[in-house]
Amino acid sequence: MESIALFAVAVFTGFIAINNPIGNIPVFLGLTKSADRSTKRKISKKATTTAFVIVAGFILLGKYIFSLFGLTIPAFKITGGILVFFVGFEMIRAQELSIDNQSEVNFNEGISISPLGIPILAGPGTIVTAMNFTTTATYLEIIIMLIMFAGVMWLNYLAFISSEYLVRYIGENKIVVVEKIMGLIIAIIGTNMIIEGIQLAFFQ
Repeated sequence: MESIALFAVAVFTGFIAINNPIGNIPVFLGLTKSADRSTKRKISKKATTTAFVIVAGFILLGKYIFSLFGLTIPAFKITGGILVFFVGFEMIRAQELSIDNQSEVNFNEGISISPLGIPILAGPGTIVTAMNFTTTATYLEIIIMLIMFAGVMWLNYLAFISSEYLVRYIGENKIVVVEKIMGLIIAIIGTNMIIEGIQLAFFQ
């Protein structure tokens, strides 16, 4: 039971680090600044639902994808770790995002699918993280992964519909600090995936 709890914590931490709700707020506000409150709520729901469906597909079919293409776990961990590391690295070095200074965009509700649903919420880093946990997961662990990712998407939904209040309360600078910390955690997760891949390939 303890191992299951630790697995749940590890999965949630991995997903929340690479897909943190606070860090996504400036992007959401920039894309929806010409929308009214009810439209923002509708977009938030559709974006998080879209991301969940996409990632859930990879969680459920991950093992079959490995079998179909003859992929090995060490190769995936090393390649995925490199990708995840660079996602974190880019978050660390990214310049501060100013909501007020963003260029105008032609608003339409299609942004809930792209770019919000994919690749912002269900981007390469999120998919790679899901696939990494899936490679050796049992059926119970797969269910736990789905629940944990649903929880992360719910937190993103809450962050989106509360985004204007959160920016006023927390401040843009603090949101950027949170994003940098999450970037560091993601880079460490990527490094750990690379180490695990090398150990599996050469020392087992």
